Amino acid sequence: KIMELLGQKDVDRRQRKVLILSQDSFYRVLTAEQQAKALKGQYNFDHPDAFDNDLMHTTLKNIVEGKTVEVPTYDFVTHSRQAETTVVYPADVVLFEGILVFYNQDIRDMFHLRLFVDTDSDVRLSRRVLRDMKRGRDLEQILTQYTTFVKPAFEEFCLPTKKYADVIIPRGVDNMVAINLIVQHIQDILNGDICKWQRGAMNGHGRTYKRPFPEQTESSSVLAAGKRSHLESSSRPH
Repeated sequence: KIMELLGQKDVDRRQRKVLILSQDSFYRVLTAEQQAKALKGQYNFDHPDAFDNDLMHTTLKNIVEGKTVEVPTYDFVTHSRQAETTVVYPADVVLFEGILVFYNQDIRDMFHLRLFVDTDSDVRLSRRVLRDMKRGRDLEQILTQYTTFVKPAFEEFCLPTKKYADVIIPRGVDNMVAINLIVQHIQDILNGDICKWQRGAMNGHGRTYKRPFPEQTESSSVLAAGKRSHLESSSRPH
């Protein structure tokens, strides 16, 4: 919805000023034993160790440096990383979403703005059931996996990271007030207004920020001054 309101949804990926990356692209390559368990709904995909955090961090670091990167393509039906990758070109703003993007501190500290989408547990479960049934899984397996892995992992790993959020957004895409605020914030970055506010604050007037946005130049950044800004959007647990 954010991409749509920014007019970026249908823009050629080489020309996009705003792009979305998903933590789900960085699931680890499973061993034969792990994949067999996954096909039976007996593998925990909601645990932090299910993600290739080193690759995730390296990819984001390359984005910081304004490099074109290759992001893995993951098949959620077969639980496997595909041979082909998705080429991601530099952009001014990057929205990075996922259920555990705040869990790893090295990755968490890269973001300039942290958003937590707080969605009702019944809504999360119903969405998961509908999604997994479309992937060919039976209802009993879906519910068993939910009670065995998903719900406990949410309570242990995902929910506690809510404290790291700068903004908590209830009701997700239905919360148009929050979405419009985010869209306006991104537009301010793209227009360079964030940088103007930052300079004003340094002179004793204007706005101040918990984590100042760096100056805009040609490369995309989440870390270094003199680079472009990076926003992060955490998804609902799923």
